[in-house]
Amino acid sequence: MSDVVLDVRNLSVEFPTRKGVLTAVDDISLQIRRGEILGMVGESGAGKSMTGMAILGLLEPPGRIAAGSIHLSGDRIDNLDDRAMQSVRGRRIGAIFQDPLTSLNPLFRVGDQLSETIRLHTNLDKGQARARAKELMREVGIPAVEERIDSYPHQFSGGMRQRIVIALALCAEPELIVADEPTTALDVSIQAQITALLKRLCRERGTAVLLVTHDMGVIAETADRVAVMYAGRLAEVGEVDDVIRRPQHPYTTGLMGSIPSLRKDVEELQMIPGSMPRLDAIPTGCAFNPRCAFAGQKCRTEVPQIGSVQSGAACWLAIEGEVA
Repeated sequence: MSDVVLDVRNLSVEFPTRKGVLTAVDDISLQIRRGEILGMVGESGAGKSMTGMAILGLLEPPGRIAAGSIHLSGDRIDNLDDRAMQSVRGRRIGAIFQDPLTSLNPLFRVGDQLSETIRLHTNLDKGQARARAKELMREVGIPAVEERIDSYPHQFSGGMRQRIVIALALCAEPELIVADEPTTALDVSIQAQITALLKRLCRERGTAVLLVTHDMGVIAETADRVAVMYAGRLAEVGEVDDVIRRPQHPYTTGLMGSIPSLRKDVEELQMIPGSMPRLDAIPTGCAFNPRCAFAGQKCRTEVPQIGSVQSGAACWLAIEGEVA
């Protein structure tokens, strides 16, 4: 049996507007295997969160999946109606968002919220669900569970609230977790605890994780592979060490050069000139070509494609070794 949990094939997401159709995600393909964490990184507006929302079936109208398909353990889920997708979301796919307060109801005790979610997706009765909620709280590192289970969200710190959200995402033991900027609102020490928790739970449960972030430090510490997005397209995919140490795409090289190093002193960090194009002004060919020092004529007219869902770069220089 294949161990591929998430298989995204040629996915495109569009937003019809009065001025025309805007393509937020453009023909991306990726896979995540059981027990693997795939980090998705890029600038704001690159399409990272939109990809996650499409997988979760949470695109806000008029956003729509215009092309491609999404498969979960072999089952196609992008063509399900809202009711069928609700049974997938929570039971087979868990979600962790940036602000835990958007996932927690401030009027209900956290134990009640966990128990309700468990009962919704399992056959456990009320007492069993509460016992399971306590187990999950202990598993994600909440201290004094017997007392804290009846606390309200505002009585927890930001880091503890995020742990509760992770417990919520794990209630039905999903095959896949989509984590959208789960550490952005937390301080550095709490970030490290949350990423370590995600990594441990992924390994112990065999859960596949799509980790959406703009922080390469989080990617380096947590992910097995990384997908770099730019202007709605995949720029590069590969093992974390390979992408960080030997990037093939000029955009990825620029991202790596903008990160301070503890091993050597530099007076000035590398900067990528220009800015990411608006969705209504994406250039022809490679979307990065106006900012790329190596761009040739082919880069301005033809769109390069990554040859494999496991690794590669969408760059003519990487594909052909030279650019005409």
